[in-house]
Amino acid sequence: HLPFPFTQHARSRNYVSESDVCKLESVPLDFGDYHPLKPITVTESKTKKMSRKGSTSSTSSSSSSSMMDPLSSVLDGTDPLSLFAAAADPLTTPASMDGVRKKRDKDDSSALGSDFEQWSSKRGEILAKYTTTEKLSINLYMGSEKGKATTSGSAVSEKVRTRLEELDDLEEGSQKELLNLTQQDYMNRIEELNQSLKDAWSSDQKVKALKIVIQCSKLLSDTTVIQFYPSKFVLITDILDTFGKLVYERILSMCMDNRVSLSDNFSPETVNDTAKETCLNWFFKIASIRELIPRFYVEAAILKCNKFLSKTGISECLPRLTSVIRGIGDPLVAVYARAYLCRVGMEVAPQLKESLNKNFFDFLLTFKQIHGDTVQNQLVVQCVEIPLYLTLYSPAIDWILQCIAYHAPEILLTETMERCKKLGNNALLLNSIMSAFRAEFIAARSMDFIGMIKECDESGFPKHLLFRSLGLNLALADPPENDHLQILNEAWKVITKLKNPQDYINCAEVWVEYTCRHFTKREVNTVLADVIKHMTPDRAFEDAYPQLQSIIQKVITYISDFSLLFSVEKFLPFLDMFQKESVRVEVCKCIMESFIKHQQESTKDPVILNALLHICKTMHDSVNALTLEDEKRLLAALINGFIKMVSFGRDFEQQLSFYVEARSMFCNLEPVLVQLIHSVNQLAMETRKVMRGNHSRKTAAFVRACVAFCFITIPSLSSIFTRLNLYLHSGQVALANQCLSQADAFFKAAVSLVPEVPKMISVDGKMRPSDAFLLEFLCNFFSTLLVVPDHPEQGVLFLVRGLLNVIQDYTWEDNSDDKIRIYTNVLHLLSAMTQETYIYHVDKVDSNDTLYGGDSKFLAEISKLCETVIAQILDHLKTLGKEETLKRQSQLALYFFNTILAHGDLRNNKLNQLSVNLWNLAQKHGFADTKTMVKTLEYIKRRSKQPDMSHFTDLALRLPLQSRT
Repeated sequence: HLPFPFTQHARSRNYVSESDVCKLESVPLDFGDYHPLKPITVTESKTKKMSRKGSTSSTSSSSSSSMMDPLSSVLDGTDPLSLFAAAADPLTTPASMDGVRKKRDKDDSSALGSDFEQWSSKRGEILAKYTTTEKLSINLYMGSEKGKATTSGSAVSEKVRTRLEELDDLEEGSQKELLNLTQQDYMNRIEELNQSLKDAWSSDQKVKALKIVIQCSKLLSDTTVIQFYPSKFVLITDILDTFGKLVYERILSMCMDNRVSLSDNFSPETVNDTAKETCLNWFFKIASIRELIPRFYVEAAILKCNKFLSKTGISECLPRLTSVIRGIGDPLVAVYARAYLCRVGMEVAPQLKESLNKNFFDFLLTFKQIHGDTVQNQLVVQCVEIPLYLTLYSPAIDWILQCIAYHAPEILLTETMERCKKLGNNALLLNSIMSAFRAEFIAARSMDFIGMIKECDESGFPKHLLFRSLGLNLALADPPENDHLQILNEAWKVITKLKNPQDYINCAEVWVEYTCRHFTKREVNTVLADVIKHMTPDRAFEDAYPQLQSIIQKVITYISDFSLLFSVEKFLPFLDMFQKESVRVEVCKCIMESFIKHQQESTKDPVILNALLHICKTMHDSVNALTLEDEKRLLAALINGFIKMVSFGRDFEQQLSFYVEARSMFCNLEPVLVQLIHSVNQLAMETRKVMRGNHSRKTAAFVRACVAFCFITIPSLSSIFTRLNLYLHSGQVALANQCLSQADAFFKAAVSLVPEVPKMISVDGKMRPSDAFLLEFLCNFFSTLLVVPDHPEQGVLFLVRGLLNVIQDYTWEDNSDDKIRIYTNVLHLLSAMTQETYIYHVDKVDSNDTLYGGDSKFLAEISKLCETVIAQILDHLKTLGKEETLKRQSQLALYFFNTILAHGDLRNNKLNQLSVNLWNLAQKHGFADTKTMVKTLEYIKRRSKQPDMSHFTDLALRLPLQSRT
């Protein structure tokens, strides 16, 4: 049985003494040399053997000054999982063999280092660049009866003879020529050949696989559609790489002895005779190929297999294969053969740089063939101009030079430059040299390269591309300081004369970075003006947005001082070239990100403010109904970052004017309006701080203006909890500034808004119940209402009453106890309101403890409210008497019990009896947490030992502990 409503008896509180009692006792500590951020020194001492199941270990005493892992020390450095893995047979499954292969491949590639750009990264670029619309042809190997596997009953001699016949027929086998293929069809056919190679290999038809590879290699001697040759080279060499890998792994698998594979750095002596014989057999088969080009490519593909035969096999083969290339007459075919040899050489023996250098210098000796009659006649037949033809060499020459320049000494660049001069400073070659060697080497010789560029023959390869390559190097490394201006002048003389806007912007984009790195805003302004001059006619800028964006990015990277940036006269006119809205917004975002990142101090510079307001307005105006929420959040964050950096110091009126202007400009982005409200509230508090709480007539009017700004802005927000919290926050600011009527208006608005809170709200894109959020808000609201003085024309506690009425009428979920938890928190508030002196106050604002002075009528009103609230709580507890809600009843009863324990005067018999009943109700049906009940009882016993708390002793005796059974 629970008693009916009664007059609340709140416990009198002395908050100061309670705070002193709760403070932790201070104990003086002598830290000595200890500091929590210093590394820990652990002394490990082991004198006994540590026995573990399956292992024993013993170590002598040792000392370590580094961090020790106690778990590792127990294991003596051995991980049991690693032991199991080591004990397992790595060759029992194909998957484990794949793991060994992957590790070996990784180790081979890592010999080059991460700074070496792999061929795979260039592959896609070549295929995309070198295309054709002409029809292509391809010869497909169709196989023959002779190529089929012999029966198990065949004699060994018959099998050998058959394979020899197949080899003899390698180049006369059944073929099918496919004509009039589009580029895509051609690529599909090559992919089919690659798959056929794998299928033939997996079905143990090794000779058929070799035939496919030979037929593919032959395609590399065909230059009938010459502009497609680089892409053809990429596709065919993919097949060669596959073949080389299959052969190597096949021989490697034959080297396994007792199911243990060879180590990564095996020597030929550890390879068994069967594997060596198979390896030699492959080289003999390849040596029997009649045509030079397929023989060269197939042997180069299995170059790595020489490791099985001798230590010097690769180093002997590379010079020989380099010499073989001299027999290829077509210079384009020859240079790609050299590129493939360099590619394979760098993979299998990157240390053999001499052979790679010889390969390149051989190419230089034959370089003049490019301008020979044979090549010229071929170009005439195919209607290909010499400039286009020369660009076909770039991928191969670039790759060869990248290989020989990798970690090469500076003297190699000097030698290469000298040889280039002897060839008449060929532009194609010069461009590849600048692309391949280290930027530091190139930058140190900038003037030498400019001299060579001036003297080189421009036919076929324009000089502006050479200056672009030079500029790319100078963006990475600095030239001699004395040459800075001369280099810029020489380069810009050439760049500014370019008539084609695309050629011009491609070069200008690179040299803008050099200008920003080494010169002042005057030179940067001159360069930007030149870009505007070239790109404005015929709206050429519309085709160059990526390059223009890059220029802006470089300028703001090097000029991070925005007062300096906006003093560059041509910067804003440069922005005007971004006419396309999406691009314009991206540029604005880049500028704002840079501003937020680099601006260390707040600013009031009118030049910066006007420019950035314009940029932020551009971003804001791009928002429409289709704009994604993420994009809105990003734009709002950038605008908010700008708003936070604006400060007019003590000129608060100017600051408020700026916020008013910003509100009118950014009204479509809710997070910006929220930020403006917070900023204006902060401005009001700064005014209070300056006046030390004693407002003059002028500052009081100004603070009311700030409050009015917030009051008329909050209703425009869509998020209801954002509005509630801002009403509360702004009301607190108004109260702190003695704007009592304005504070009441905010709190009334918050009270009237509570009924509109929906049952479900969107949180991070997901619908969630709103009860928890409402409970949190109301608890904060109650804390504020404690210090809000009553209005002289309104009733006692009119705001509390109004809020209780709203809570009573609000439709709560049937399975929710939040309403009762709120009522319990109201009791905390009412208990605090009965104290002679409140626990906290607002400076220069008289709260109800001062206004009423403990008046009996005021306390009687509070008691009535308490009775009403307690009646609601007890009624709700009764409704939870059903079996399915007994657990909730137990939790709420204990929650209410703790409230009475903390805030009630338990010397009152009725209140004491109520607390006992609630304790029993919490345990009645076995749903109470025993640990919680025990700790609560212990707390009561401790409290009973304090002065004036002896009545807790009697209470503790009346609170039994019941077991769940």
